[in-house]
Amino acid sequence: MTTPLSPIIASRLEKAASDNGFDQELDREGDWLAFGSTHCPLRIWLGTFGDAVLLAALSQENVARAVGDYGTPIAAPIPPGAAGGRTVTSIPALHDLLRRAFQLSKTLPDELLHTFQKRTASLPRTTEAERLVVQRVGQDLFREGLMEFWEGKCAVTGLAVPELLRASHIKPWADCGTDAERLDVFNGLLLAPHLDAAFDRGFITVEDEGLVKVSPLLSADARRELGLERHLRVRALSERHQGYLRWHRHRVYQSGVDDG
Repeated sequence: MTTPLSPIIASRLEKAASDNGFDQELDREGDWLAFGSTHCPLRIWLGTFGDAVLLAALSQENVARAVGDYGTPIAAPIPPGAAGGRTVTSIPALHDLLRRAFQLSKTLPDELLHTFQKRTASLPRTTEAERLVVQRVGQDLFREGLMEFWEGKCAVTGLAVPELLRASHIKPWADCGTDAERLDVFNGLLLAPHLDAAFDRGFITVEDEGLVKVSPLLSADARRELGLERHLRVRALSERHQGYLRWHRHRVYQSGVDDG
């Protein structure tokens, strides 16, 4: 059961929602405050349990699953229309949770594809130059999506300089069979420039558990100069990355073994 909201707590919850992109106040559901956004499809419900537990219910199941590192699962009944939710124990933690949920909702599951289709619906695709314009729109959207998903940081090093980060497709654009694959945020890693180049050329790949695997074709000196002699790991991988990573390991990674 949720706890009736005091005016002070209600004000804090409203501020947490508006500060993190949920700019539409919706009708209450009992003791739950409800919010939407003009920038993403996610709806949220905020409430409290006792004096120390804050509740956030989310309308998108995939977002609710993806924010599993924030707080703990909601045990209390959630409002109609909610697919899951989390509990946190402070207002700053609630801000972190809502910011991450907002970021993910803008990219999951097919938001980039929907935006791409809208932006390119009227663009011609007859000539090669016209097709390149459409491709550029998609690549720019893909980068925006990866910046949101990886929170503006290199997925391996944590480098947080946007101008230096590269939106690296796991399965390259040209090898994808559909725009859904090309614009799937799980088909990408946000990487520092040297890691992007090494990943693109198959000198590194990523195991299912996130460990960065270095090709035996890369010399010890090169590994040291690139900082690859250390154990590196991609943070926050999802199971939806796995199929693309397997493709990369089998088709791009330079294992040094002759398959022929």
